[in-house]
Amino acid sequence: MIPPRKNAKPWKDTKISSLERNELLRTVKRLGRRLWKKWSGYHRRSLVETKMHCIKLLGDKLMARSFPSQVNEIHARVAVLNR
Repeated sequence: MIPPRKNAKPWKDTKISSLERNELLRTVKRLGRRLWKKWSGYHRRSLVETKMHCIKLLGDKLMARSFPSQVNEIHARVAVLNR
C-alpha cells in the first residue's frame, strides 16, 4: 500500500480500486499521515526495503551452492552491515 500524495483528491470513478483509494484518502485525512503510517505498518516495510537494498549492494547473488553455506554467507553479509 503506497501512501497517497499530500494534495491527492478523491476519484469520481466507481471501480473497486478507485473506491479503495478514496477510502484510503479518507482514512489518512481522519488519522493524519504520521499516525496512518504507524497504523498501516508502512514505516516498517520501508525500513525492510531499505535494509534489503543495502544487502543487495554487497552482491545480488550468492556464491555458495549448499543451503547451509548460503545461510552462512548471508549471516556474514549482515554482520558486515551491522558494524
